[in-house]
Amino acid sequence: MGVTASPKKRINVTFPETVLDLLESVVPARKRNAFIVEATEEALRRERQLTAIRESSGAWSDEDHPDLMTAEDIDRYVRRLRETWMPRSWDEIIAEAESHG
Repeated sequence: MGVTASPKKRINVTFPETVLDLLESVVPARKRNAFIVEATEEALRRERQLTAIRESSGAWSDEDHPDLMTAEDIDRYVRRLRETWMPRSWDEIIAEAESHG
């Protein structure tokens, strides 16, 4: 999303006076629109994430993953996962960084 990335459309929004007074005291007049758009975008991202979390709730069950029942099991799983994609030494990290520019 982005304030300047897409066509604009004007809407009418009503604010409680206390919120509008605070907005006017904190955000300069010429920057209020961008501030409101960015705040709305952030709130929408949070709402979409919360919706995804609610919708995926219960997708993972202990019965489907008996190998991940304890904290130690989970640590072992994460360690193995990281070993498959993480370089093992600083020399490898540096070499990888240099090869990617």
